[in-house]
Amino acid sequence: MVVLMMIKMPIAFCMAFVGFLGMWYLRDSGAALTMVASGAWYAATQYLLVVVPLFILMGMFAYHARISADLYKTAYTWVGHLPGGLAMATVAACAGFAAISGSSTATAATMATVAIPQMRRFNYARSLATGVVAASGTLGILIPPSIGFVVYALLTEESIGKLFIAGIIPGILHASVYMTSIFFRCRANPKLGPRGPATSFIEKLKSLKGTWATVLLFGFVMGGIYFGIVTVTEAAALGAFGAFAIAIALRRLSRKSFADSLLETGKLTAMIFTILVGVRILGYFVAISNVSLELANLIISLEVSRYVILIAILFSYLVLGMLMNIIPMIMLTLPIMYPTILALGFDPIWFGVIMVVMMEVGQVTPPVGITVFVVAGVVKDIPMSTIFKGILPFWVCDITVVTILVLFPQIALFLPNMMK
Repeated sequence: MVVLMMIKMPIAFCMAFVGFLGMWYLRDSGAALTMVASGAWYAATQYLLVVVPLFILMGMFAYHARISADLYKTAYTWVGHLPGGLAMATVAACAGFAAISGSSTATAATMATVAIPQMRRFNYARSLATGVVAASGTLGILIPPSIGFVVYALLTEESIGKLFIAGIIPGILHASVYMTSIFFRCRANPKLGPRGPATSFIEKLKSLKGTWATVLLFGFVMGGIYFGIVTVTEAAALGAFGAFAIAIALRRLSRKSFADSLLETGKLTAMIFTILVGVRILGYFVAISNVSLELANLIISLEVSRYVILIAILFSYLVLGMLMNIIPMIMLTLPIMYPTILALGFDPIWFGVIMVVMMEVGQVTPPVGITVFVVAGVVKDIPMSTIFKGILPFWVCDITVVTILVLFPQIALFLPNMMK
């Protein structure tokens, strides 16, 4: 499969082809063809797959409604007077937009167009201006509703609702660590991120009107799931309709942007569904060959602490994150990693959270760093080396957050354990 990926074969077809050949080797061509047909049918007809296009569509409508710009203005009004205030506002706006988009690349691309010009206008260091957007953009895959959590749940049959709720506190923690780092760095070196003008308390209160769309959407979707009022599928439909209604109410959704939203949703959904088919076919082969079970038994038989094995698994996600997008990475690795985690006695909901956080770290790690390329595509006059230089302090923050979540798993599990 690695060879096929190196020759640029799409990952979905790589997995399906390897699964087909493996089944042919273990059984016969008839069994292999039957597996391909049944695997494709089962993978594409799961009821929970409905949430994928609905949550993507919600994010697309939110993007075209320019909710990110409203969030950025509000955040800047509250923290702009602090050292590095614009950068801190960027983190807050990214966290807010992540709560309704569910995508790291969408969050990074959107905030790059909104925040970087403002930070350059106020003479922020180019490394900080670009680095904070690239790093904070990764919050899109952690803060619910996250497409990464949806895919994790589909492959492991864990609760999507619990995964969503588990991502809330770690997401807030992650954003808080970023903002704390910015504050102390800019206070030590004011040239890095100069203070902005102070605003009155009345102005701060008035600025909160820019958050109503995000609060409304997030409250309906996540509140409904948490309190058991709606199912995840119903929440996804509610979120998509709510984002559409908000975009119409704000008069920011043209016919073209509406068509673009549907088209992009269709493309992303087709990509995810195709990979799911490939994963299902490969999964049949892995199950019949007992590869995952044998590997899990081999790992737990090692005379080392289970945390040593966990660190090795997380490091592998860091390396893969440098080279791959998050969704294919989850689909490629979970058939093997998930049984191992269960055998080691770790909570699967907690692992889903730290796995996603570790993948975030990989998304901003050289030599690739996918969100770094997204930001570089927006600000073409800033070299990649400058962006990676700006990423480094946030990379340290990421590792700090992972360490905290490993040491204190209840940070992720507290809210899911209280769900109705």
